[in-house]
Amino acid sequence: MSILDDISTALQSGRSPKVKEAVNKALEEGIKPQDILEQGLIAGMNIIGEKFKNNEVFVPEVLVAARAMNAGTSILRPLLVAEGVQSKGTAVIGTVKGDLHDIGKNLVKMMIEGKGMTCVDLGVDVSPEQYVQAAIENNAQIICCSALLTTTMVEMKNVVEECKKQGIRDKVKIMVGGAPITQAFCDEIGADYYTSDAASAADVALAICEGRM
Repeated sequence: MSILDDISTALQSGRSPKVKEAVNKALEEGIKPQDILEQGLIAGMNIIGEKFKNNEVFVPEVLVAARAMNAGTSILRPLLVAEGVQSKGTAVIGTVKGDLHDIGKNLVKMMIEGKGMTCVDLGVDVSPEQYVQAAIENNAQIICCSALLTTTMVEMKNVVEECKKQGIRDKVKIMVGGAPITQAFCDEIGADYYTSDAASAADVALAICEGRM
């Protein structure tokens, strides 16, 4: 279906008006909203994610592609809800307490949403209690913690401990990331997954929700 390829191509080049136009055209042609989402929008975002992973595109290109994705999904969302199409999973994301950096977090959020998942963004300076409360309220499968400062990394361990304290540690996977974070640190604090970039984080998040990890 060439119209779905058109949607994917327009999204990759960040052309929001073209994405909207093509999504509306696809709907007029009788293509199901879920097919438009998965074979048009998500397919395009997956390509951007792979290119980002391979350093073929950079943060600005990802941001405009994500904006185009949002332009398309804003048209489809009420139709998907009406059809009873379920999100592929839910992640809660935020930058840890004491840290106000959000570019990395925002990229991960966009990539996760680009996989057809729901991502609840708690913003920056998020306490362990806020992460856990949001995970419980939203029935989330994943908590994603971001940090840029070495001084705030320790808060990630507090998130793990708070999950244990509130009795949800066996129900949620904890993902950690950010410039100072390593796999060794992830293992040390008892978190579940570390990824070095936003696209990989989204891949892991989807695999968790689909029961592949």
